[in-house]
Amino acid sequence: MQGWDKNLNQVMQELKKVIIGKDKIIEKVLMAILAGGHVLIEDIPGVGKTTLALAISKVLQLDYRRMQFTPDVLPSDVVGFQMLSPDGKMQYRPGSIMCNLFLADEINRTSSKTQSALLEVMEEGNVTVDGVTRPLPRPFVVIATQNPIGSVGTQMLPESQMDRFMVRLTMGYPDIVSEIGMLKDREGGNPLERVENVLSRRDLLQIQEMVENTYIHDAVYEYIAALVQKTREGDMLSLGVSPRGTIALANMSKAAAYLSGRDYVIPDDVKKVFCDVTKHRMLLAPKARLNRTTMDDVARGILTSVSAPRLHKK
Repeated sequence: MQGWDKNLNQVMQELKKVIIGKDKIIEKVLMAILAGGHVLIEDIPGVGKTTLALAISKVLQLDYRRMQFTPDVLPSDVVGFQMLSPDGKMQYRPGSIMCNLFLADEINRTSSKTQSALLEVMEEGNVTVDGVTRPLPRPFVVIATQNPIGSVGTQMLPESQMDRFMVRLTMGYPDIVSEIGMLKDREGGNPLERVENVLSRRDLLQIQEMVENTYIHDAVYEYIAALVQKTREGDMLSLGVSPRGTIALANMSKAAAYLSGRDYVIPDDVKKVFCDVTKHRMLLAPKARLNRTTMDDVARGILTSVSAPRLHKK
Protein backbone atom coordinates (compact mmCIF):
# COMPACT_ATOMS: atom_id res chain seq x y z
CA MET A 1 0.00 0.00 0.00
CA GLN A 2 2.90 2.34 0.67
CA GLY A 3 3.74 2.81 -3.02
CA TRP A 4 0.15 3.69 -3.83
CA ASP A 5 0.05 6.10 -0.87
CA LYS A 6 2.94 8.00 -2.40
CA ASN A 7 1.19 8.14 -5.78
CA LEU A 8 -2.06 9.37 -4.24
CA ASN A 9 -0.17 12.08 -2.37
CA GLN A 10 1.25 13.16 -5.72
CA VAL A 11 -2.28 13.20 -7.17
CA MET A 12 -3.38 15.51 -4.36
CA GLN A 13 -0.39 17.80 -4.90
CA GLU A 14 -1.10 18.10 -8.62
CA LEU A 15 -4.76 18.92 -8.01
CA LYS A 16 -3.79 21.56 -5.45
CA LYS A 17 -1.89 23.39 -8.18
CA VAL A 18 -5.23 24.23 -9.75
CA ILE A 19 -7.73 24.32 -6.86
CA ILE A 20 -6.27 26.41 -4.04
CA GLY A 21 -7.58 26.29 -0.47
CA LYS A 22 -10.09 23.46 -1.03
CA ASP A 23 -8.07 20.46 0.13
CA LYS A 24 -11.01 18.72 1.85
CA ILE A 25 -13.14 18.95 -1.29
CA ILE A 26 -10.32 17.55 -3.44
CA GLU A 27 -9.84 14.72 -0.96
CA LYS A 28 -13.53 13.77 -0.93
CA VAL A 29 -13.85 13.87 -4.71
CA LEU A 30 -10.83 11.57 -4.89
CA MET A 31 -12.39 9.29 -2.27
CA ALA A 32 -15.57 8.97 -4.33
CA ILE A 33 -13.58 8.10 -7.45
CA LEU A 34 -11.54 5.48 -5.56
CA ALA A 35 -14.81 4.05 -4.20
CA GLY A 36 -16.20 3.79 -7.75
CA GLY A 37 -18.92 6.39 -7.17
CA HIS A 38 -20.24 9.56 -8.78
CA VAL A 39 -19.99 13.11 -7.48
CA LEU A 40 -22.54 15.94 -7.40
CA ILE A 41 -21.13 19.42 -6.76
CA GLU A 42 -23.75 22.01 -5.94
CA ASP A 43 -22.56 25.59 -6.04
CA ILE A 44 -22.78 28.93 -7.75
CA PRO A 45 -21.01 29.35 -11.12
CA GLY A 46 -17.33 30.23 -11.21
CA VAL A 47 -15.92 28.56 -8.08
CA GLY A 48 -13.84 25.95 -9.93
CA LYS A 49 -16.13 22.93 -10.41
CA THR A 50 -15.28 22.44 -14.09
CA THR A 51 -11.60 23.19 -13.51
CA LEU A 52 -11.42 20.49 -10.84
CA ALA A 53 -12.92 17.89 -13.21
CA LEU A 54 -10.45 18.85 -15.95
CA ALA A 55 -7.51 18.59 -13.55
CA ILE A 56 -8.65 15.15 -12.36
CA SER A 57 -8.86 13.90 -15.95
CA LYS A 58 -5.27 15.00 -16.60
CA VAL A 59 -3.81 13.66 -13.37
CA LEU A 60 -5.54 10.26 -13.71
CA GLN A 61 -5.17 9.98 -17.51
CA LEU A 62 -8.92 9.72 -18.04
CA ASP A 63 -10.73 10.24 -21.33
CA TYR A 64 -12.79 13.33 -20.54
CA ARG A 65 -16.03 14.68 -22.00
CA ARG A 66 -18.03 17.69 -20.90
CA MET A 67 -21.67 18.45 -21.69
CA GLN A 68 -23.51 21.64 -20.83
CA PHE A 69 -26.98 20.52 -19.78
CA THR A 70 -29.11 23.22 -21.36
CA PRO A 71 -32.90 22.74 -21.75
CA ASP A 72 -32.54 21.63 -25.40
CA VAL A 73 -30.13 18.74 -24.72
CA LEU A 74 -31.71 15.42 -25.75
CA PRO A 75 -31.18 11.93 -24.24
CA SER A 76 -29.59 10.83 -27.52
CA ASP A 77 -26.95 13.54 -27.08
CA VAL A 78 -25.93 11.78 -23.88
CA VAL A 79 -26.21 8.06 -24.67
CA GLY A 80 -25.89 8.10 -28.47
CA PHE A 81 -28.17 6.96 -31.29
CA GLN A 82 -28.50 4.62 -34.27
CA MET A 83 -28.27 5.96 -37.80
CA LEU A 84 -28.34 4.47 -41.29
CA SER A 85 -24.86 4.03 -42.75
CA PRO A 86 -24.05 4.19 -46.49
CA ASP A 87 -24.05 0.36 -46.71
CA GLY A 88 -27.67 0.27 -45.51
CA LYS A 89 -26.92 -1.00 -42.00
CA MET A 90 -27.78 0.71 -38.74
CA GLN A 91 -24.69 2.02 -37.03
CA TYR A 92 -24.31 3.21 -33.44
CA ARG A 93 -23.04 6.76 -32.98
CA PRO A 94 -21.67 7.11 -29.43
CA GLY A 95 -22.96 9.89 -27.21
CA SER A 96 -20.86 12.07 -24.94
CA ILE A 97 -21.18 9.57 -22.10
CA MET A 98 -18.75 7.13 -23.78
CA CYS A 99 -15.69 8.20 -21.79
CA ASN A 100 -13.96 7.65 -18.44
CA LEU A 101 -14.86 10.98 -16.84
CA PHE A 102 -18.12 12.65 -17.84
CA LEU A 103 -18.76 16.17 -16.61
CA ALA A 104 -22.49 16.89 -16.60
CA ASP A 105 -22.39 20.65 -16.20
CA GLU A 106 -25.45 22.35 -14.65
CA ILE A 107 -27.41 19.12 -14.69
CA ASN A 108 -30.48 20.69 -13.10
CA ARG A 109 -31.06 23.02 -16.06
CA THR A 110 -32.01 20.28 -18.52
CA SER A 111 -35.25 18.31 -18.92
CA SER A 112 -36.26 15.41 -16.68
CA LYS A 113 -36.18 13.11 -19.71
CA THR A 114 -32.51 13.89 -20.35
CA GLN A 115 -31.67 13.59 -16.66
CA SER A 116 -33.28 10.16 -16.55
CA ALA A 117 -31.07 9.02 -19.45
CA LEU A 118 -28.18 9.11 -16.99
CA LEU A 119 -29.81 6.71 -14.51
CA GLU A 120 -28.88 3.37 -16.09
CA VAL A 121 -25.49 4.70 -17.08
CA MET A 122 -24.61 5.83 -13.57
CA GLU A 123 -25.92 2.72 -11.85
CA GLU A 124 -25.00 -0.06 -14.26
CA GLY A 125 -22.10 1.34 -16.27
CA ASN A 126 -23.92 0.46 -19.50
CA VAL A 127 -25.67 2.32 -22.30
CA THR A 128 -28.78 0.85 -23.96
CA VAL A 129 -29.87 2.21 -27.35
CA ASP A 130 -32.60 0.49 -29.39
CA GLY A 131 -32.44 -2.59 -27.18
CA VAL A 132 -28.68 -3.07 -27.51
CA THR A 133 -26.61 -2.71 -24.34
CA ARG A 134 -23.03 -1.50 -24.58
CA PRO A 135 -20.55 -1.31 -21.70
CA LEU A 136 -18.87 1.98 -20.86
CA PRO A 137 -15.10 2.32 -20.64
CA ARG A 138 -13.58 1.54 -17.25
CA PRO A 139 -13.02 3.30 -14.98
CA PHE A 140 -16.12 5.46 -15.34
CA VAL A 141 -17.19 8.37 -13.17
CA VAL A 142 -19.75 11.16 -13.49
CA ILE A 143 -19.01 14.52 -11.93
CA ALA A 144 -22.18 16.56 -12.16
CA THR A 145 -22.57 20.19 -11.20
CA GLN A 146 -25.77 21.96 -10.35
CA ASN A 147 -26.67 25.52 -9.54
CA PRO A 148 -28.40 26.14 -6.21
CA ILE A 149 -32.15 25.51 -6.33
CA GLY A 150 -33.92 28.76 -7.11
CA SER A 151 -31.33 29.96 -9.62
CA VAL A 152 -32.72 31.02 -13.00
CA GLY A 153 -33.72 28.06 -15.19
CA THR A 154 -33.17 25.32 -12.60
CA GLN A 155 -35.36 22.48 -11.40
CA MET A 156 -34.90 19.99 -8.59
CA LEU A 157 -33.37 16.61 -9.41
CA PRO A 158 -35.66 13.68 -8.57
CA GLU A 159 -34.79 11.65 -5.47
CA SER A 160 -34.03 8.61 -7.66
CA GLN A 161 -31.25 10.47 -9.42
CA MET A 162 -29.88 12.17 -6.32
CA ASP A 163 -29.51 8.70 -4.82
CA ARG A 164 -27.17 7.70 -7.68
CA PHE A 165 -24.53 10.18 -6.53
CA MET A 166 -22.22 8.79 -3.89
CA VAL A 167 -21.60 12.26 -2.43
CA ARG A 168 -22.86 15.80 -2.78
CA LEU A 169 -20.28 18.49 -2.12
CA THR A 170 -20.17 22.28 -2.01
CA MET A 171 -16.96 24.14 -2.85
CA GLY A 172 -17.94 27.62 -1.70
CA TYR A 173 -16.01 30.84 -2.06
CA PRO A 174 -12.25 30.78 -1.37
CA ASP A 175 -10.91 32.65 1.62
CA ILE A 176 -8.98 35.85 0.92
CA VAL A 177 -5.53 34.22 1.22
CA SER A 178 -6.50 31.47 -1.25
CA GLU A 179 -8.01 33.99 -3.64
CA ILE A 180 -4.84 36.09 -3.64
CA GLY A 181 -2.83 32.91 -4.26
CA MET A 182 -5.12 32.05 -7.16
CA LEU A 183 -4.57 35.47 -8.75
CA LYS A 184 -0.79 35.23 -8.43
CA ASP A 185 -0.79 31.66 -9.73
CA ARG A 186 -2.47 32.73 -12.96
CA GLU A 187 0.12 35.38 -13.77
CA GLY A 188 2.28 32.69 -15.36
CA GLY A 189 -0.51 31.21 -17.48
CA ASN A 190 -3.23 28.62 -16.96
CA PRO A 191 -2.35 26.29 -14.03
CA LEU A 192 -4.06 23.40 -15.86
CA GLU A 193 -1.18 23.43 -18.33
CA ARG A 194 1.24 22.66 -15.49
CA VAL A 195 -0.73 19.67 -14.16
CA GLU A 196 1.08 16.37 -14.77
CA ASN A 197 -0.21 12.84 -15.13
CA VAL A 198 0.49 10.68 -12.06
CA LEU A 199 -1.58 7.51 -12.47
CA SER A 200 -2.78 5.55 -15.47
CA ARG A 201 -6.29 4.16 -15.91
CA ARG A 202 -4.95 0.69 -15.11
CA ASP A 203 -3.40 2.01 -11.90
CA LEU A 204 -6.72 3.56 -10.89
CA LEU A 205 -8.59 0.30 -11.50
CA GLN A 206 -6.07 -1.54 -9.30
CA ILE A 207 -6.48 0.99 -6.51
CA GLN A 208 -10.28 0.78 -6.79
CA GLU A 209 -10.01 -2.99 -6.35
CA MET A 210 -7.83 -2.53 -3.24
CA VAL A 211 -10.30 -0.03 -1.81
CA GLU A 212 -13.14 -2.48 -2.42
CA ASN A 213 -11.23 -5.13 -0.45
CA THR A 214 -10.60 -2.86 2.54
CA TYR A 215 -11.64 -4.65 5.73
CA ILE A 216 -14.65 -3.56 7.79
CA HIS A 217 -15.14 -5.06 11.26
CA ASP A 218 -18.61 -6.29 12.19
CA ALA A 219 -18.84 -3.59 14.86
CA VAL A 220 -18.25 -0.90 12.22
CA TYR A 221 -20.87 -2.49 9.96
CA GLU A 222 -23.31 -2.28 12.88
CA TYR A 223 -22.33 1.38 13.41
CA ILE A 224 -23.00 2.20 9.75
CA ALA A 225 -26.36 0.43 9.86
CA ALA A 226 -27.32 2.17 13.12
CA LEU A 227 -26.54 5.61 11.66
CA VAL A 228 -28.63 4.89 8.57
CA GLN A 229 -31.48 3.46 10.65
CA LYS A 230 -31.51 6.68 12.68
CA THR A 231 -32.30 8.64 9.49
CA ARG A 232 -35.49 6.60 9.10
CA GLU A 233 -36.78 7.30 12.60
CA GLY A 234 -38.19 10.34 14.36
CA ASP A 235 -40.22 13.24 13.01
CA MET A 236 -37.50 15.54 11.63
CA LEU A 237 -37.11 13.67 8.33
CA SER A 238 -39.78 12.60 5.85
CA LEU A 239 -37.30 10.50 3.84
CA GLY A 240 -34.38 8.54 5.26
CA VAL A 241 -31.29 7.09 3.63
CA SER A 242 -31.90 4.22 1.20
CA PRO A 243 -30.06 0.86 1.22
CA ARG A 244 -28.08 2.21 -1.75
CA GLY A 245 -26.99 5.01 0.54
CA THR A 246 -25.89 2.48 3.17
CA ILE A 247 -23.65 0.79 0.60
CA ALA A 248 -22.29 4.17 -0.48
CA LEU A 249 -21.46 5.05 3.13
CA ALA A 250 -19.54 1.80 3.57
CA ASN A 251 -17.66 2.27 0.28
CA MET A 252 -16.75 5.89 1.01
CA SER A 253 -15.55 4.84 4.47
CA LYS A 254 -13.26 2.30 2.82
CA ALA A 255 -11.85 5.00 0.55
CA ALA A 256 -11.31 7.30 3.55
CA ALA A 257 -9.41 4.51 5.31
CA TYR A 258 -7.31 3.85 2.22
CA LEU A 259 -6.35 7.52 1.85
CA SER A 260 -5.31 7.45 5.51
CA GLY A 261 -2.92 4.58 4.75
CA ARG A 262 -4.98 1.81 6.36
CA ASP A 263 -6.44 -1.41 4.97
CA TYR A 264 -9.23 -1.42 7.55
CA VAL A 265 -12.04 1.02 8.44
CA ILE A 266 -12.39 2.74 11.80
CA PRO A 267 -15.44 4.69 13.06
CA ASP A 268 -13.70 8.02 12.38
CA ASP A 269 -13.67 7.14 8.67
CA VAL A 270 -17.45 6.74 8.78
CA LYS A 271 -17.89 10.03 10.63
CA LYS A 272 -15.65 11.82 8.14
CA VAL A 273 -17.88 11.03 5.16
CA PHE A 274 -21.32 10.57 6.74
CA CYS A 275 -22.73 14.03 6.03
CA ASP A 276 -21.50 14.15 2.42
CA VAL A 277 -22.97 10.71 1.66
CA THR A 278 -26.34 11.14 3.37
CA LYS A 279 -27.58 14.76 3.29
CA HIS A 280 -28.75 14.67 -0.34
CA ARG A 281 -30.55 11.38 0.30
CA MET A 282 -32.76 12.77 3.06
CA LEU A 283 -35.73 15.14 3.04
CA LEU A 284 -36.67 17.42 5.91
CA ALA A 285 -40.11 16.93 7.45
CA PRO A 286 -42.49 19.90 7.79
CA LYS A 287 -41.73 20.05 11.53
CA ALA A 288 -38.02 20.58 10.84
CA ARG A 289 -38.69 23.35 8.35
CA LEU A 290 -41.06 25.09 10.77
CA ASN A 291 -38.39 24.94 13.45
CA ARG A 292 -35.80 26.22 10.95
CA THR A 293 -33.76 23.07 11.44
CA THR A 294 -31.28 22.53 8.59
CA MET A 295 -30.11 19.27 7.06
CA ASP A 296 -26.67 19.92 8.58
CA ASP A 297 -28.29 20.13 12.02
CA VAL A 298 -30.07 16.81 11.49
CA ALA A 299 -26.98 15.01 10.15
CA ARG A 300 -24.77 16.24 12.98
CA GLY A 301 -27.47 15.31 15.49
CA ILE A 302 -27.55 11.75 14.16
CA LEU A 303 -23.76 11.44 14.47
CA THR A 304 -23.98 12.67 18.07
CA SER A 305 -26.85 10.38 19.04
CA VAL A 306 -25.30 7.11 17.81
CA SER A 307 -22.35 5.84 19.85
CA ALA A 308 -19.29 4.79 17.87
CA PRO A 309 -17.80 1.36 18.71
CA ARG A 310 -14.39 1.06 20.29
CA LEU A 311 -12.12 -1.27 18.37
CA HIS A 312 -9.31 -2.99 20.22
CA LYS A 313 -6.18 -4.38 18.62
CA LYS A 314 -5.57 -8.03 19.29
